Order: sequence, then C-alpha cells, then structure tokens
Amino acid sequence: MTDRDDPHRGLEILAAGPPPGPGTRALLAVHGRGAPAAEMRELGRLLAPDRCVLAPQAAGRTWYPESFMAPLERNQPWLDSALAALDAIVSRLAEDGVPRERVALLGFSQGACLALEYSVRHPGRYDAVVALSGGLIGPPGAAGPRPGSLRSTPLLLGCGDRDPHVPIARVRETAETWRALEGAVDLRVYPGMGHAINAEEIDAARVLLAPGRDRPSGGPTDGGDA
Repeated sequence: MTDRDDPHRGLEILAAGPPPGPGTRALLAVHGRGAPAAEMRELGRLLAPDRCVLAPQAAGRTWYPESFMAPLERNQPWLDSALAALDAIVSRLAEDGVPRERVALLGFSQGACLALEYSVRHPGRYDAVVALSGGLIGPPGAAGPRPGSLRSTPLLLGCGDRDPHVPIARVRETAETWRALEGAVDLRVYPGMGHAINAEEIDAARVLLAPGRDRPSGGPTDGGDA
C-alpha cells in the first residue's frame, strides 16, 4: 500500500500527561482543517491535565480534502485513512492497558466530525466524546440510523447557529443518531456564534472529562439547546 492509498499512515502523534497504562485515562484530541496537532494537545492538557493526551497530526494538516458533507467517495482515500489512524491509536491504548471505556475523544471542526464518525462506526462504551463545531460525515441523509450501541457514552455536542461550515440541521441529526445508538447527548446550540469554541463549552468539557465525575448508568439523556 502506498502513501497515496493511505495518506495518514505513520502520522506523528504528540503526547502530554502521564504515559498510557493500567489505571490511567486517555484523551484522543483531533485537530481541525489546517491546524497543528500541538494546538489540540494544549487544549487537551487544559481540559484534562490528569489524562494521557494523544494528538495525531494529519498529513498536510487535513484529514480529508472536501467538505464533511460531500459525497463520501470524494473524500477518499483520506477519510478511510484518517479513521484507520484513530482506530490504530485506540487499539494501541488497549494494548497498553487503557480500554476504550477509559478513552475520551475530543475534536474541533474537521476533528469533531472525524471523532463523531469514528465513534459511531466503532460503537461501544467510550469515556466521553466532546465534539465542537462538527457533525457526522457524509451527504444529506448520511447521519441517519447506524447499527450498534454507544452504551450511554456521554456526548458534548456544541455549535453556533451561524457557523458557515456546519449546518445546524446536521448537528441536530447527529444528536438524534447518537440518541438512537443509546448515547447520552448534551446538545448546545449558541445563538449568534460562528465557527468557534466559547468559554461555556470549555467549562462543560472540563467537567465532563474530570476524574471522578458521575458516569451515566441508565439510558440516553438530552441536555437540550443552550
């Protein structure tokens, strides 16, 4: 297989915090289009200083070339390569003694889309998912029903209603798909906000990723729109 077939093969992974191992928790922090992984590593350290933070760097700083709502084939092979890269990290963490239920995913923009798409394609219990300014990947209708269960994995899904890159309709569809997969959704839509992260989202993510927080034990919940 060539780099053209698998453009994110052998990607650099920046790390912070304690090394992965039994008893630790991890945060997989996924950057947006054009951004350096170092920014997501620092955001991860801010939100979860107790965790092993792993921030992969996409080839050319882009996980896939076109809009996240383009036909899937137009983002290949970059999309499949990106999803495989995340899966390799999650699998390596499990080998190091950090099972998926102790792994949280964090993403902004393109990174949020990728974290969401990865989690629904690999359903199961994750510690948490924080997706800011993103939605499930694919053309209209692609955010529909998916197989499996997320087993009450909590999702913080935040976006502005004036985001020029992420339609609010797709964000709401993503929340519905997550609920249908038995995930716990905290959906926050911010009036007047564009493609950005605000202080309220930072505070909510810090609480969600904090050690010793209450883990949902029942079915899905809905935090409603902010």
